[in-house]
Amino acid sequence: MKITARMGLLGCLMAGAMAAVKIGRKSRRISFKGLSVVITGGSRGLGLELARLFAGEGARLALVARDVEELERAGLELEAAGAEVHIYQCDVGNQEDVERTVQAIIGECGRVDVLINNAGIVQVAPFENFAVQDFKEAMDTHAWGALYMIRSIAPLMKRQGGGRIVNISSIGGLVAVPHLLPYSMSKFALTALSDGLRSELAKDGILVTTVAPGLMRTGSHIHALLKGQYQKEYAWFSISDANPLLSAHSRRAAKQIVNACRYGAPRLIITLPAALLHLLNANFSGLTTAATRLAARMLPSPVLGHSSPQTGLASGSWAAPSFLTRLADKASLHNNELPIKGH
Repeated sequence: MKITARMGLLGCLMAGAMAAVKIGRKSRRISFKGLSVVITGGSRGLGLELARLFAGEGARLALVARDVEELERAGLELEAAGAEVHIYQCDVGNQEDVERTVQAIIGECGRVDVLINNAGIVQVAPFENFAVQDFKEAMDTHAWGALYMIRSIAPLMKRQGGGRIVNISSIGGLVAVPHLLPYSMSKFALTALSDGLRSELAKDGILVTTVAPGLMRTGSHIHALLKGQYQKEYAWFSISDANPLLSAHSRRAAKQIVNACRYGAPRLIITLPAALLHLLNANFSGLTTAATRLAARMLPSPVLGHSSPQTGLASGSWAAPSFLTRLADKASLHNNELPIKGH
């Protein structure tokens, strides 16, 4: 009888806890209609997919990116769909540039309700072919850039009584990936910043979500910067990125991120392979180490010296682009990744 009573009590406690979580989640739900949403890296790729979804829910958009032409094309597309859009050229890795841009956003939009730190850079090469500057550039974009944006916007959110911040990290910010070391190093830093801020900003009504996507078919593979045997590096990277068994459609990933923001979720891992990799690394790190060692041996070997980076678009070979990269290449066209001819 005692065992039965204890089991019953445990069941009641678990049911109560689940009900409390459900009620808490529902209480955090917000509507984006009329809210001011700032998206860095918002001119193309995942950022543009997010902008489309927020616009579809009636949000007012502020898109931040470095390329003016990409911003203008994205702005025209969204305005044609009926969205209110403001565009801002800004290098998020430059603190003064960020501060000026945020002041301009506040001047035009009046407030910031949601900040999406999405700006990104991907460099692919063996460790031997990376220069220290490559690591600095990745840190400037992913870690320092996010910090500059948050430091500029969080005080405003505090005065407003709250807000939402979403930091787009990566599974590479939870598990280090061979030939992507600057990316992993900077995304690990962003994950730590995001997770730490979640606790510290909660008192101000600011909910922080850390997003760790696996591979996504955003079309951004053509903007990857490659060194060493750059054609081979581009081939494995773009083929992996296009594989539907490994990667998520950019629209589906964006929907998950918008919903995580809507409910103020603490963390979101996108794609089953990414979630399994994180689980494996957390519980069986020896197996992960063995697997990544094997992967590193199979990837292209380094070349002598620190070569100049080549873009994915300039790194084609018989392997890529090909039918193996078709899905990712199609996403490049859809998500404003391809340059306009003549520019």
